Amino acid sequence: MPVHGIREIMERAWAVPGAIRLEVGEPDFPTPDHVVAAAQRALEEGHTKYTSNAGMPGLRQAVARRVSAAAGRPVDPEQVVITTGAVTAIHSTLLALLDPGDEVLVPEPAWPNAAMSAQLLGATPVPYRLSVENGFVPRIAELEALITPRTRALVVNSPANPTGAVFPASAVRELVELCRRHDLYLVSDEIYCDIVFDEPHTPAAAFDEDGRVFTIGGVSKGYAMTGWRIGWVVAPPHAADALARLQEPLTSCANAVAQIAAEAALNGPQDVVETMRREYHRRRDLAVDLMRRRGRWRYSPQGAFYVMVDVRDTGLSSRDFAIALLEEKGVAVAPGAAFGAAGEGFVRVSLANAEEAVLTGLERLCDLADRLAAGAGGRRAAGD
Repeated sequence: MPVHGIREIMERAWAVPGAIRLEVGEPDFPTPDHVVAAAQRALEEGHTKYTSNAGMPGLRQAVARRVSAAAGRPVDPEQVVITTGAVTAIHSTLLALLDPGDEVLVPEPAWPNAAMSAQLLGATPVPYRLSVENGFVPRIAELEALITPRTRALVVNSPANPTGAVFPASAVRELVELCRRHDLYLVSDEIYCDIVFDEPHTPAAAFDEDGRVFTIGGVSKGYAMTGWRIGWVVAPPHAADALARLQEPLTSCANAVAQIAAEAALNGPQDVVETMRREYHRRRDLAVDLMRRRGRWRYSPQGAFYVMVDVRDTGLSSRDFAIALLEEKGVAVAPGAAFGAAGEGFVRVSLANAEEAVLTGLERLCDLADRLAAGAGGRRAAGD
């Protein structure tokens, strides 16, 4: 496995006193009180044993209701497999679908763990480029050109990390139809589905007519529960049992107390989710306004809590820029190259921090980028 570019900046940031931490993709809100209370009751009542490989019935039912309502089609609880975080849901799904030598189409820029899982399984991750010019939404023709006889699956992520792109319903439909034409499975990472701003999230399962969509979800982002490590995969009926059995050699089962907490999150009051969503939306608007004012606006993220900032004019790689920003300005951001080659020239800024930190960090980022860009322009002119 290559060195994880985000982790490198995190390690460096810990050594910088007072650093503004905008490199981590983690909600800055606490887990809702009623969720914590449910976990405390579960401990007191002795729910500290193994569970089914597929998860506890109550949580599976809650997930099935949630996905059924979002997709507009029935989901049986038997299709739901609870996992140790959404990352294990992705790994289990790819383990079920891929043989060594198979190919899987993965987005770039993107959270790198799906490609890493494919590599661990002896499969080949084939990146497809997402461009700022197209709002970081896939182009079907470009995807289709990458499909070979070895292609087995397509991974998509909307709302997206690191770009914040939310695919319109028409694009989601086209992606499902592409998979149908070429007999591929679609692995749809929808972990940020609760965090959308201007347009609604459209689940891929809404267009699944023949059982080829695997929906990945969890409570980490929408409910501020990253450390509880509860995710899930909603699988086609013919694949759910295999996915459940795959949990045995991986993790056996997810943590019982955390499963009860996740059930409380899904079944309890949802106003806390809306409160967080509104705050991320407000920060998104403030960040976009600042970048417009500083001449660095390229697009407006539609969901999640990230924005990619273009620093190509500085003459530095995204890693070198991120290190310089941390060392000179005390601001930690994630280098775009950590999300694949298509992310080079950008840095990812997390909006999951206090308003003052986000705005101060972005101002410092723009100050450094403008200074470096001016110098780079002068050097190019001298070279000409």
